[in-house]
Amino acid sequence: MILETVRVGPFDVNCYILAADIGCQAIIIDPGAEEDRIRRVLNKHKLRPAMVINTHGHFDHIGCDDNFAVPVYIHQDDLPLLGDPHLNLSLFIASSYSVESKARALQDKDKIDLEGLQLEVIHTPGHTPGGICLWLKKPVDNILFSGDTLFFQSVGRTDFHGSNEKILIKSIKERLFVLPDETEVYPGHGPASTIGEEKRSNHFLNPDA
Repeated sequence: MILETVRVGPFDVNCYILAADIGCQAIIIDPGAEEDRIRRVLNKHKLRPAMVINTHGHFDHIGCDDNFAVPVYIHQDDLPLLGDPHLNLSLFIASSYSVESKARALQDKDKIDLEGLQLEVIHTPGHTPGGICLWLKKPVDNILFSGDTLFFQSVGRTDFHGSNEKILIKSIKERLFVLPDETEVYPGHGPASTIGEEKRSNHFLNPDA
């Protein structure tokens, strides 16, 4: 399996490139900016883009959605963000941006399959109404792409339109902290962690940490 991280844009978004092997089709998670750097990784492994998946609809995660000529997947509740520069925040932090690619709506517990890879959608609202995490089930089942829901020693911001702190904490505790402690967490920004580490040491979620 190929899993590469490309940190892109002024907000250092972790764009993830996932494929079964060299020469296969690839899933691109959160291509927020810097298409050229993403393509260099694709070309290095002779990968062909098959789909883009957005963990949520904020501009820093969707800024290159249109650049790969593939379908864009996002949770149903964040579909409006793709087409609205106010909601996706691009109007406030950059030039106004809307995604024009065909968008396909995801729902909680949907499975996304590609050449032996399987991701399961976990709906984790709070940072945005349609925020999701992606649990890799095949070929391994110990990796979680957590978007801007859960970070190393932190959680997603809840001071944006559509955000809700109580809902975010509930999402993490009820949907993510039930996963095995050894599950590796690959967040939308910053370094990786594990579910067990965040249970023990994330003071946003464990006041005694």
